[in-house]
Amino acid sequence: MDNSAVLDTLQALVQACRDGQIGYRDAAEHLKATRLKAFCEEQSLERARFAGELENEMERLGDRDPNRGGSAAGALHRRWIDLKANLGGGDDTLMSACESGEASAVRSYEEALQKELPSPLRAILERQLSSIRLGCQQAKRLSELPAA
Repeated sequence: MDNSAVLDTLQALVQACRDGQIGYRDAAEHLKATRLKAFCEEQSLERARFAGELENEMERLGDRDPNRGGSAAGALHRRWIDLKANLGGGDDTLMSACESGEASAVRSYEEALQKELPSPLRAILERQLSSIRLGCQQAKRLSELPAA
């Protein structure tokens, strides 16, 4: 895989991470349950760290100015979450939207890992994907607990 293709792959993952970062942060602002709010804030920070790590890799590979924003699809998803929250959607609705967003991130990582990537970069993506999957499982468990 040439350097340009690797950079394109990384850029798509940075956008997925930024989408998750902003999406979790926005959800935390609307959530009522303290445990869910704290979880979303934690996940938002983790996605920001992941994006930063990928941006550093992009810079190491020669992209001196990676796009540090999210995707248009992510922005639309967040608008949908805001609309649901404003129409009275409860914590369950918001956590379901977070799970949907994370499923999209998992697919992006899985697609990236199907490509030929340098071993050190592959290790980073596998570690991040594992953490995102764990976050999805935690979100599901937390949202199934009775309101505290």
